[in-house]
Amino acid sequence: MLQYIADRDHYTEVLSRCEQVKHDLWIGTADLKDLYVKGGRDVVPFLSVLDKLVKRGVEVRLLHAKEPGENFREDFDKYPGLWSRMERRLCPRVHFKIMVFDCSVAYIGSANLTGAGIGMKGEGNRNFEAGILTDDPMLVDAAANHIDSVWQGVHCMKCRRKDFCTDCVKA
Repeated sequence: MLQYIADRDHYTEVLSRCEQVKHDLWIGTADLKDLYVKGGRDVVPFLSVLDKLVKRGVEVRLLHAKEPGENFREDFDKYPGLWSRMERRLCPRVHFKIMVFDCSVAYIGSANLTGAGIGMKGEGNRNFEAGILTDDPMLVDAAANHIDSVWQGVHCMKCRRKDFCTDCVKA
């Protein structure tokens, strides 16, 4: 599969995959804001999806560039299971937008983990976004390796922004 994803397809084709993850979900994003999804008849924070995943034993890694906004933090506080079970790391140089689902499918594109980027915002309020969704092993491995190299701190020692990084990995 190699699928071009544009605009609302980010919500219907990418974000919706999160609920079906069985083992691991890795998310890399520059921006992180309050993001809501349909939960049955209700609208719920995307964090509730992540909370359900970690309760099922799914490894969730969230790598992002800056601290999220106040609304996100308020929603985060409602899910104490995420505090200890979801792995979260900051790197001020992260600008990629990558999601890796069970090491078998990857999204690589422009959409941040925000309502206007990948969320359920209406057409008049959402960003114009583009990306690909693929199960091609070479692309999935490359995307996973990219996230993992930043996660593991491969670039930390030579980084010129480590003074701004609270999660700098010391080698």
